[in-house]
Amino acid sequence: MCWGKVEFGLISSAVIIPTGDELKSGIILDTDSPMVMQELLSINSNLSIIRNEPLIDNEDIITDCINSYIEKEVDLIILSGGSGEGHKYSPILGKDFTHLSLDSLLNVKCSTELYGKNGHLWCKLICGIKNKTIVINLPGPYKEAKAAIVAFKNAYLEDSTNLKIINAKMSDAVKMQYGSI
Repeated sequence: MCWGKVEFGLISSAVIIPTGDELKSGIILDTDSPMVMQELLSINSNLSIIRNEPLIDNEDIITDCINSYIEKEVDLIILSGGSGEGHKYSPILGKDFTHLSLDSLLNVKCSTELYGKNGHLWCKLICGIKNKTIVINLPGPYKEAKAAIVAFKNAYLEDSTNLKIINAKMSDAVKMQYGSI
């Protein structure tokens, strides 16, 4: 599902929002945020980056947090985690709500669902825009998150304004981490 093209200017402000009960409780260490910061600074070394404290897996809390940063007119919001259905396969993982929140929040968006060989939703990647804020999500596992943010960065640096292309490049990069899924 995909709608629209967007005009990106220089990204001067960004927010990273890690999500997951397992992050909030300290069961899993947030290794994605520092890596995402590094990739973003390679786009603009003067970028102002805020890392929000990890959010629990709750759609209303995630949506409210995103909206609060959109109201502050940040250029880019990146959510990490909450993109699949891992809770069905591991008891330490919370139910994922990031992709549900973005689906309901973003009017202009593009998304790709990736499914594992066993048929479960592995990851739903969404990129979109609300007002003038670009919003994307990354899968939680480091290897997949790294591939997705690098693909986003490369598409951004190529000056791609087509959400479909950006989303496709991010999805292809995540798929490449595991070969055929």
